[in-house]
Amino acid sequence: MENSRNPFLRFMNSLYYVLDAPVTFFREKIIEPNQKKYPYYHQKFRRVPTIDECYTDDYVCRYEANQQFLRDKDVENEILSILRQRYEHCNNEDPNQRGEEKCESMYEYYKDAAAAWFAKYGDLGPKPHVVHAFMKQKHRMVWERRHGPVGSGYKPEYKIKPDD
Repeated sequence: MENSRNPFLRFMNSLYYVLDAPVTFFREKIIEPNQKKYPYYHQKFRRVPTIDECYTDDYVCRYEANQQFLRDKDVENEILSILRQRYEHCNNEDPNQRGEEKCESMYEYYKDAAAAWFAKYGDLGPKPHVVHAFMKQKHRMVWERRHGPVGSGYKPEYKIKPDD
């Protein structure tokens, strides 16, 4: 309470509050309520329509769908990279003991994720486009309808009609 008796400190405190009060009020009442708060450090993009929902002459929609496709590809690349790093870390954890039994489930999970990644993005080249990926998906679906799941070895028997 000695600060309140000292006239110089009282003057400095009042000057501080005169300058600080409007700034604090503005920040707490206007800036912070209107600020976008992201739970992560990166920006969250809204989902845009996929390429099958775009009209053929809507170039903006096609561009947005392609950008969304490329962002999804980057995310799935990182997921695959993290799974690979986890498996390698599991194997390198104890050099005296082979971790094949210990890391087998992790390796299976990585293999499944890699197969799914290749089914979606494999053979698209260095600059993939969403239209090519969509056509790849369409061709795969047609193949599976005709021949069964890819890799199953199922070949339907076709009956040859005798010529009349």
